[in-house]
Amino acid sequence: MFSPFFFIRSTIFRRAQSTVSVSRSRSAASLGSATAVIGTLAVGWYGGKYHFNSTKAAESLVTPAAFPDIEPERNYPFQFLKPPTPAEVTEILTQKTWSFTGTGVPGVSRCDGAQLPSNGQIEDRFVYGKVPSPFHERGNAGDDWLAVGVFDGHCGSQTSEAVSKSLVPYVHGSLRQLVQPANDASVDQAIEHGFVALDDVFMQNAQQTMDSNASFAEKVQRLTPGSNGSCALLTLFDPSTRTLRVACTGDSRAVMGYQSPTDGKWETVALSVDQNVKNEAEMVRIHREHPGEEATLVNGSYYMGLQPTRVFGDGRQKWPLELFNEAGKRYNANWAGSGSPRKLDTYKTPPYHTARPEVTTVRLEKGRRAFLIVATDGLWDTMSSEQAVGLLGRWVDWVEAGRPATKADVPDFGPYGLDDVPQFEEKKTTVQDDNAAVHLMRNALGGAHHDLISGLLAFKPPFSRHVRDDITAQVVFFEW
Repeated sequence: MFSPFFFIRSTIFRRAQSTVSVSRSRSAASLGSATAVIGTLAVGWYGGKYHFNSTKAAESLVTPAAFPDIEPERNYPFQFLKPPTPAEVTEILTQKTWSFTGTGVPGVSRCDGAQLPSNGQIEDRFVYGKVPSPFHERGNAGDDWLAVGVFDGHCGSQTSEAVSKSLVPYVHGSLRQLVQPANDASVDQAIEHGFVALDDVFMQNAQQTMDSNASFAEKVQRLTPGSNGSCALLTLFDPSTRTLRVACTGDSRAVMGYQSPTDGKWETVALSVDQNVKNEAEMVRIHREHPGEEATLVNGSYYMGLQPTRVFGDGRQKWPLELFNEAGKRYNANWAGSGSPRKLDTYKTPPYHTARPEVTTVRLEKGRRAFLIVATDGLWDTMSSEQAVGLLGRWVDWVEAGRPATKADVPDFGPYGLDDVPQFEEKKTTVQDDNAAVHLMRNALGGAHHDLISGLLAFKPPFSRHVRDDITAQVVFFEW
């Protein structure tokens, strides 16, 4: 019998006819033992090649006597520091991109994607590709579904790495257990169950790991998927019914652009709602689940120390108080800061966060052009859903016009100074990138305003994190 799995190939940085690709950074290279428990439950998972972010080898030390004589004025006024040129800006924006026109999924014409790190090691992960329909046996033509997801990690990439690797098998396995014919409500519930089941593995693995005979290093590695955290946004498209399902845990966002058949304008359709303290429905849920704690739950834009109100991992928000303090004391883990215990007066009714997603189900209309944008909050920090759809609409027009060259006489916007994270402005729009996701990222960071975009890209970690977040964006174009 066929087991649910993704085929995985190393195709992130080149065009290829793959069925799925998953990103991974060197900072998570040691996660193998941490996800051993997860792997045993994700039955049928087929391993593959993963990409690692390259790191420069440390240069050998030299003794003071080996230093040459240097004239002080040669190091002033820092003439060796030059801002990125327009060509270098494009090179930075296109370092991690992918684009497919032959997806092998009926109803899907193209998929584009791109990543831009801000943290020293990018904490975002993503997944894209075909997955067998959970409701049919493998081998039937047109049965493959499209899966596209983004996973925004925090406190490291270990949780986002584990979720990107295991969430699709968990969700697929949950869907396989449905009795046909399944209605939308039961399908949505099965997707939710897959999310929660995976997070339960992270949470329940903690006590077992600490009580095991494993080495100290191995225990630390196994605990990281549960102690670090990640948001998750997974979309599944069933071509047989033209049904698109979006499951959101956290503040990554999915939005659809629908073109009007009458005037050609693009309509914005929200497919997820950011789960944070600005979400009134989320705050109602939280206060209902933790009555009497309103005064200690929210501080500014943070809920119990995190911006998203739903996450994978983050055991410090979910474990019982005794387990939380034991893990922090024995392993000096980041969830307990310097190892100081959390007191009962600020930790009364865990879990405070959940991985349970909100699931949205829509059916694509025949004869209406549509595209899907899936991105981490690094993109949405700079623009609204409507602005993103408008940008993609202009990109579609540009492609259909034969990709005319960008005018050289762009306006002089003048010098720029930062007061906050820069916001997208229509007057700065530029259309010049073959990859739709790169087009979004470029305009999110300044577009035609070269001084602004080159300045933002000139910031290096850790300071870059104050002006821009890690960005992962994927765009799916549907046939009509």
